[in-house]
Amino acid sequence: MKAAHGSNSSFPALAGQPAQSRFDDDDILAFTSIEGGGLAAALGASALLRSIDGDRPGHEGAHEADDDHASNIRRKGKRHFRAVFVSDVHLGTRSSRADLLHDFLKSITCEKLYLVGDIVDGWRLKKSWYWDTRHNDVIRRVLKMAKSGTEVIYIPGNHDEGLRGFVGHNLAGVTLQMEAVHEGLDGRRFWVIHGDEFDGVVKYARWLAHVGDHAYSLLLKLNTAFNRVRRSLGYPYWSLSAYLKHKVKNAVEYIGKFEEAVAHEAGRRGVQGVICGHIHHAERRMIGEIEYLNDGDWVESCTALVETPTGAWDIIRYADEVAAEEATRPPREGRKRRAARDKVAA
Repeated sequence: MKAAHGSNSSFPALAGQPAQSRFDDDDILAFTSIEGGGLAAALGASALLRSIDGDRPGHEGAHEADDDHASNIRRKGKRHFRAVFVSDVHLGTRSSRADLLHDFLKSITCEKLYLVGDIVDGWRLKKSWYWDTRHNDVIRRVLKMAKSGTEVIYIPGNHDEGLRGFVGHNLAGVTLQMEAVHEGLDGRRFWVIHGDEFDGVVKYARWLAHVGDHAYSLLLKLNTAFNRVRRSLGYPYWSLSAYLKHKVKNAVEYIGKFEEAVAHEAGRRGVQGVICGHIHHAERRMIGEIEYLNDGDWVESCTALVETPTGAWDIIRYADEVAAEEATRPPREGRKRRAARDKVAA
């Protein structure tokens, strides 16, 4: 099963292969050699293929054993939701909190899982390769959910825009779509998009967007170093970058204008609400007659948007849940778990 070098054409065929299929190193190298606009998609696909290959019988047990000491939170029963929305995970970057996302996905079941863009950071992967075991674990967990009956819908964002060329295809149970309409239990219809379509910088000045991405990456590196010190002192995760960003007046004004623009377009389309990501700011509020919902991100706030079995909407702030859980543990247990987590992260 070989992909042609320099071509995207073989991707859809492989994407439809059963999740149990094996892929060797030559297949992965063929995908990563694709040039131009398909490179981001190829990088994302190679990670998926590694995970699919690693999910075969006899392999998963090693990862499950690793989860026992790496997980941050444990519950006797899993929480169930009608739908779960996550975005802006930025797998392929050191700032991605893939460990927390993996733990969150393990702690839930859901009928629908929406991946609302920027799950894989193609921009960063084009420049330098970074992909640790936790990133693979997130992909593997998503694929396992898809095989277990969860409907998984992936809406590519601007950082994983290479996957937009494969919209309409199915990747091991994950459906790629440009946008979606989710119908809530109460019958209301929600337009689901990533949201970069309403970011003037991304749409009209891509060079400026990349400059901003560099600055943002530096801020996230500072956030990582800051939290490493906090962990060594016994304190839980806290997002310095999110705090600083939301203290900047221009950032606050930008968020407000973005939300209003998205809500206005949702109203024009005749839906009752809109669900998006992109700006790394979890929010739920009414803008006129439109309910605006943003699921946040997994590099700063570690949040997810969920619809409960009763049709209620909620924003889960998972880092806060983990911090509260750790605060109730005996000091020795907390230190052991932090040490195990730091060893995995290293």
